[in-house]
Amino acid sequence: MSQAIVMHKTGGPDVLEWSSRSLDAPAKGEVRIRHTAIGLDFIDTYHRTGLYPLPLPATPGLEAAGVIEALGDGVTGFKVGDRVAYPAGPVGSYANERNFPAARLVHLPDSVNDEDAAALMLKACTVEYLIFRTYAVKAGDTVLFHAAAGGVGLIACQWLNALGVTVIGTVGSDAKAELARAHGCHHTINYTTENFPARVREITNGDGVPVVYDSVGKDTFMGSLDVLKPRGTMVTFGNATGAVEPFPPGLLAQKGSLFVTRPTLMDYVATRHDLELCTGRVFDAIAKGHIKADINQRYALKEAEAAHTALEARATTGQTILLP
Repeated sequence: MSQAIVMHKTGGPDVLEWSSRSLDAPAKGEVRIRHTAIGLDFIDTYHRTGLYPLPLPATPGLEAAGVIEALGDGVTGFKVGDRVAYPAGPVGSYANERNFPAARLVHLPDSVNDEDAAALMLKACTVEYLIFRTYAVKAGDTVLFHAAAGGVGLIACQWLNALGVTVIGTVGSDAKAELARAHGCHHTINYTTENFPARVREITNGDGVPVVYDSVGKDTFMGSLDVLKPRGTMVTFGNATGAVEPFPPGLLAQKGSLFVTRPTLMDYVATRHDLELCTGRVFDAIAKGHIKADINQRYALKEAEAAHTALEARATTGQTILLP
């Protein structure tokens, strides 16, 4: 028997139940993976609450690292014993083992350990598509990145800094500001005590920024529009404080012919080519020392409820992993 976290209804962290289950042999095109480390991501809470609905009952989780234990028919390019990881589902990583489509897997290089892979895959792949493909930054740019001390934010600060980009980051406390600066954030703004649009304008001498990366959502969206340069790009990629409220498109014209996009990692790794491009850049950045994991919280998989509670309370920094 294998074990997994299962939710039979949506709601708070208490809907996450530790359960036993049996697995069939891998189907055609699938492999059996024994997980060694599992990533915790804010999108997991959206699945749990029903903001992003899943068919129930469901096992949440989109990323993990592990070892292949069995192959289904037709699988090529992988063998039993290979170290592998995946950054973007299919959903169901909160389990000690699972069957998984081989086409969505990548090999782990020797330079990346399993815990770092679980901590980094989804988050670093998110940063990759944000800064290389959604809005391609260039050396000399100044950008605003919200939640700079979070799991995605710390990776972004490191990577942007390595690319010669000046990073303005918002944080929720002085301790988180110190953490963000230690990871390459050049200017920190404590949104609990400072007016972030005014501070961004001050830092940029009134010019504003060409792009804002915002996973916070409702509480920061309108203020973010106010700090963009004409024809700037608002990248809203999360809803930590709730979904952005509807607004008239004409507002974008009033504020300088702005662009707004709501991307997802799944769309940016939907093809095998894009998956390999994305993860290849991430592994290269790790090898060059441009980014590193900051695993500041580890929970046993069966303690997923406590992990979700801490994440939603903003009591975590860096990355959190679940250990089977």
